Amino acid sequence: MTFQNPYYFLLLLLLIPYIICYVKWRRLGEPSIRFSTTTAYARKAAKTWRVRLIHAPFLLRCLTFAMIVCVLARPQTSNSWKNTSVEGIDIMLAMDVSTSMLALDFEPNRIEAAKSVASEFISGRPNDNIGLTVFAGEAFTQCPMTTDHTSLLNLLNNVRTDLAATGLIEDGTAIGMGLANAVGRLKEERKDDGTGNTKGAKSKVVILLTDGSNNRGDISPMTAAEIAKQFGIRVYTIAIGREGIVNYPMNVGGTVQTMPVQSQIDVKTLREIAAATNGESYRATNGKELRKIYQDIDKLEKTKFNVRKFDKHYEAYQPFAIAALISFLLTLIMRLIILRRLP
Repeated sequence: MTFQNPYYFLLLLLLIPYIICYVKWRRLGEPSIRFSTTTAYARKAAKTWRVRLIHAPFLLRCLTFAMIVCVLARPQTSNSWKNTSVEGIDIMLAMDVSTSMLALDFEPNRIEAAKSVASEFISGRPNDNIGLTVFAGEAFTQCPMTTDHTSLLNLLNNVRTDLAATGLIEDGTAIGMGLANAVGRLKEERKDDGTGNTKGAKSKVVILLTDGSNNRGDISPMTAAEIAKQFGIRVYTIAIGREGIVNYPMNVGGTVQTMPVQSQIDVKTLREIAAATNGESYRATNGKELRKIYQDIDKLEKTKFNVRKFDKHYEAYQPFAIAALISFLLTLIMRLIILRRLP
């Protein structure tokens, strides 16, 4: 249900001073009988049903006014028919989770900034099939391709660099392995459905984010890029972080201290990967630039919609008008018959 004139609901604010005046009048203006003591009589006196209904006329007047306001707001219902055709895209996020992503040149650090912006990107594409690959010295799929973005966001929020820090996976930066893992997931989506068509979206994209240079893995970055090219997968690369000396948290003597370390990023290889797959290469040195990059990618890879919609609106004030009339009549009955006062 929608309301054609919702601004009429502002009239409901008039109920506030009315309620305040009623409460004050009840306290100051009602007649009373004084007893020599109230302990023995007033406290033990039983309340009749008329006494219990003393406030009913007031509540009914408020309800009548509220229903009249709803009528003035013109409530409407509609019968709509919509046929939507959505052409979704398959997207794999390949995110570097090596310990270097703890560098403090982003707020609060590189990994948390990357997760925050990626979450916004995912939330803005509800119709796409999105998955997540994480990599350090090794790569694995954190979340397979899915349209259940709630689960995807939960798994993204659980991404930590301590996988490499605690030795669960090898530390380092295996860009080629991370890209190959993401390409493998996208490749799996292109399966024959038995009708000669391929399952999955026509457009397939990898967004590769890293802050280092490839120094681990059995697959080189350019080999992974060639594999992506063969399957028509575009790769958007993001080099995150500043080069040179950056602050980095280190465990020294049982306490975490900030130490300056050297940061190196292989921007050249990332550009070559993007160029080989008809993608784009980006550079982010702060959170604002990183957010702008994801916004640019979102515009380049926009989902297409073809929608046909038919709406027919119907006035739906009748129930509110009937409720107003009934409450008004009940108010009169309560005041003139049930709770009638002596002059």
